Amino acid sequence: MFVILTGVAQLVEHWSPKPGVGSSSLSTRATFKFEYFMRKIKNFIDDVRKEMAKVSWPTQQELIDNTIIVIVFTIIVSVFIFGVDQVYSTILEAIYR
Repeated sequence: MFVILTGVAQLVEHWSPKPGVGSSSLSTRATFKFEYFMRKIKNFIDDVRKEMAKVSWPTQQELIDNTIIVIVFTIIVSVFIFGVDQVYSTILEAIYR
């Protein structure tokens, strides 16, 4: 099964070739092979499956532990930034009064 797709550039070149440049023949149109395209997609999906099988997925407990670590660290950093902001605000208010 072949599907023939002709690009706009090929049609324009055929209708109005540039001076001094030979035009392409319409017998050499770009072709699109549906089977080739589907095979490429199937190969891609197969490769993705193979690569995903190599991934070491964390256990549920590891995932919970890591999530707790991220939340605690985020809270600590947020409190630190809030504290620094309050100190700078107090200093700047004292300077500009």
